[in-house]
Amino acid sequence: MPSDTFMLYKLMILYILSRVDFPLSNAQLTSFILEKEYTNYFNIQRAISELLDDEFIAVKKIRNSSLYIITETGNETLLFFDNLISPGIKEDIDDYLTKNKYELKEDVSTPADYTQVKKGEFSVRLAVIERGSHIIDLTLSVPTEEEAVSMCNNWNEKSSEIYAFIMSSLLN
Repeated sequence: MPSDTFMLYKLMILYILSRVDFPLSNAQLTSFILEKEYTNYFNIQRAISELLDDEFIAVKKIRNSSLYIITETGNETLLFFDNLISPGIKEDIDDYLTKNKYELKEDVSTPADYTQVKKGEFSVRLAVIERGSHIIDLTLSVPTEEEAVSMCNNWNEKSSEIYAFIMSSLLN
């Protein structure tokens, strides 16, 4: 593959990350590029890996997900090479983000993770983040990994209901 083509994939990832004010998961970055058939999965993963190695993006690992943000170095690089991304590709990215921004943000605004504290005890941390602030940050202890996984899997769907219940209960 020509290096110019591969560089374009990296610039596209930087452009996507520069257009949102929240981190994106590997799956979210991958799905757009694959949906538009710009390249294959392996090239995307290689591009992400090289961007991480060059510190143009940073990663935060939560459970089985990696959340990516653009770094200051990545922003500077994008400004310098921005003209290499065609207006059509930029339009595709901007349209995708406009149509899917709420769903993309919702996916990463309710982080859920767990760790094993000791044998027979797991700590589950559940949060809701709005505009960079934690509006709820809840840590619970459970006896099994299955319960911890279940809580993490259900958090995104049930966090609003749980938050409303807690607020109502504490304020009344």
